[in-house]
Amino acid sequence: MKFDALQQQLRTRWDLLAPRERGAVMLAGAIVLVALVWWVLLGPALSTLRHAESQHQELDRQLQTMRSLQADAMALQNQPRLAYDDALRALEASVRQRLGNTAQLSVAGERATLTLKAAEADALARWLTQARVNARALPAEARLTRAAGPANAPARWDGALVLTLPAR
Repeated sequence: MKFDALQQQLRTRWDLLAPRERGAVMLAGAIVLVALVWWVLLGPALSTLRHAESQHQELDRQLQTMRSLQADAMALQNQPRLAYDDALRALEASVRQRLGNTAQLSVAGERATLTLKAAEADALARWLTQARVNARALPAEARLTRAAGPANAPARWDGALVLTLPAR
C-alpha cells in the first residue's frame, strides 16, 4: 500500500515537471546509473585486469621457489644414511671451518650443543646448511639473541643451538 502511494506521488510530481526539467532529471539519473555501474561492475574488474600480470609473475616466482625447496627437500631425503661417527666428524669440521672461534661444540649422546659468541649471521646460516647436508644434523632448539654492536654492522648472534645427530 505504501509503495503504491509513493509511486503515485512520484508520477504526479513527474507530470508536473516541464519537459526541460524532465530531461535534466533523466540526465542526472543516467549519470548516477553510469557511475554506479562503473564503481560496482567495471571498476573492480578493470583493476583486477590491470594487476593480473604482476600478480601472475609473483605467483610464478613463488611457484619456482616452492619447486626449488621441494627439490632440495627430496634431495635431502634421498641422501644415504650417515654413521654417527662420520656425522660427528663432519659437524666438528664444519664448526671449525665456518664459525671458527665464535662457536664451541659440545656433544652428549645424539645431541650436540653449539654455543655462539658474536657469530656472524651469514656464517651461521651457511654453517646450518652445511651441518644439515654434510652431518645430517637437525636443529632441535635455538636460544639466540642479537649481539650488541654498531647499528650498521652485520648482525651477530649469541646463544646456543641444540642439534640432533643421526642415531648410533
